[in-house]
Amino acid sequence: MTSPFGPLVIIANPRAGQGKVERHLPEIERTLTDAGLAYRIVRTTHPGHATEAARQALESGDRYLVAAGGDGTVNEVLNGMLDDGAAAYDALLGIVAAGSGCDLIKSLGVPGDAVRASQHLLTDAVRHIDVGKVTFTDGGHEVTRYFANIAEAGLGAAVVARTTKLPRSLGAAKYFCGFWLTLPAFHPAVVKLDADGSSFEWRAHNVVVANCQYYGGGMHISPKSQPDDGMLDVLAMVGPKTDAFTMLPKIYKGTHLPHRDIAEARARTVRIDANPPLLIEADGEMLGTTPATFAVVPNAIRVKV
Repeated sequence: MTSPFGPLVIIANPRAGQGKVERHLPEIERTLTDAGLAYRIVRTTHPGHATEAARQALESGDRYLVAAGGDGTVNEVLNGMLDDGAAAYDALLGIVAAGSGCDLIKSLGVPGDAVRASQHLLTDAVRHIDVGKVTFTDGGHEVTRYFANIAEAGLGAAVVARTTKLPRSLGAAKYFCGFWLTLPAFHPAVVKLDADGSSFEWRAHNVVVANCQYYGGGMHISPKSQPDDGMLDVLAMVGPKTDAFTMLPKIYKGTHLPHRDIAEARARTVRIDANPPLLIEADGEMLGTTPATFAVVPNAIRVKV
């Protein structure tokens, strides 16, 4: 027996969440088996493997792909499902959040634990969402990637870069450790930004380009963002870098806007250049540096909700 969307291909990062995904896989399998659904599991072994597995699954005719892990796993599967910004019309992305960072699901209403999320896979409710397309610089070459949640240029990306070098044993505390290790030596840049033809220039320490609302383990950074409104929300942090921690209590609550030190914009296409160049991350994955262009791809993919 199959689901209404065909057999499931579960693309799982067994190391995500300090091995949490691997521990939860038997429960996920039990839920699907009890429901009589056909499925197979692909355990990823290296960076980029989830992207490769998603492409291979689609080429084999599978259409129901489930990312089991954190936002990074979802990002890799998403990039494997999209071709020039479009997924196969009948392709579906399912999410079982079980990694150390699972912020995308908070904007989509997907359950936050593996057991309830696996039960969620059995229903037929879906939602079309936009994705962001970012073209950036990597080693002197222009590269394009897609993201479902939030991208950053600046301090936030530098924190992610530092965090990736910290021990996995720190768990959710990795981001905070990375933040405090990065902040003292980080310097703002002169940022030139174009939002749908409107030009701005500031001295800024971070620029957030948001399709959804949460990042960094629960920070409600962009409370106005909706993943299906055909727009990207831009937040440029133009005050002192100490704002990055003095505003934290309000950011977790989503009550930090409006703020005199945060320039807001909404656009379909955003161009960012900076002197010196700033690091870029998307969905918690390190990409490259500015200059970069971000564009919304409306209704790019169906997500199981």
